[in-house]
Amino acid sequence: MARRREDPPSGGNAPWMNTFADLMNLLLCFFVMLFAMSDTDTERYNQMAASMNSTFSIFDGGDTALEEGVLIGNGISQLNNLDQYINSTGRAAEGQNDAQEFEENAQSTAQELAQALEGEMLQQNEELSENIEEAVYESSLSDQVEVSFSSQYVQLTMKGALLFDSGSAELKGEALDILDNVGVILERYSEGTIEIEGHTDNVPISSAKYADNEELSSARALSVFYYLVENTSLDPARLRHAGMGDREPIADNSTEEGRSRNRRVEIRIYNPAS
Repeated sequence: MARRREDPPSGGNAPWMNTFADLMNLLLCFFVMLFAMSDTDTERYNQMAASMNSTFSIFDGGDTALEEGVLIGNGISQLNNLDQYINSTGRAAEGQNDAQEFEENAQSTAQELAQALEGEMLQQNEELSENIEEAVYESSLSDQVEVSFSSQYVQLTMKGALLFDSGSAELKGEALDILDNVGVILERYSEGTIEIEGHTDNVPISSAKYADNEELSSARALSVFYYLVENTSLDPARLRHAGMGDREPIADNSTEEGRSRNRRVEIRIYNPAS
């Protein structure tokens, strides 16, 4: 006797329909969340997540909607982790942008401050240069001492021929009066470091005392240094000296006039802010 086939249960209480309904809800939530994630408005995304949580209860313990829904439950857990990852990534990117913007602003501010400081120093040195030029004129040194300035220092330049004989680093007798007056000006107007530099032309020297122009220029700068230390009240700790040889010419060494200008001693009064 053949067995009669049983018809499936009718009505809305079939188990597969519950499973199917829950799955559709989850898929709907998943695609809605994907759509919300494409929008960079964090506030709107948080509002959507809170609304779906209260309506479907899938963000907190959603895997309990089905008795054996391990796959779906794991999927919801992964969605929660994805939500946390997206939020943390957004905060990290925002933090990087803020740090980059802060660094750019700091660099811009530093450049503006440096430019402002340089402009202030240039104005101060210009005023100091005018005062020193007036003092040089009053001391009848206008033909012996040239005054110039930059944002870093005010410079007094003296021709080497006024101070030394050719190939020598010993101060000439007439050079002492010049340095005495220069020393008074330095005592009156210098507040920062004073640097004394000796310079020569590029003609090689033949001397038993000095091997080359480097040694000669260094010896000349040192002679001026010793004289100022011994004959002024300047603090030796603020005085520096250096020989530059022929490395920094200010004129053409191919002419006698240019070589004469290159043989010189420079005294720089540095702005204290530098």
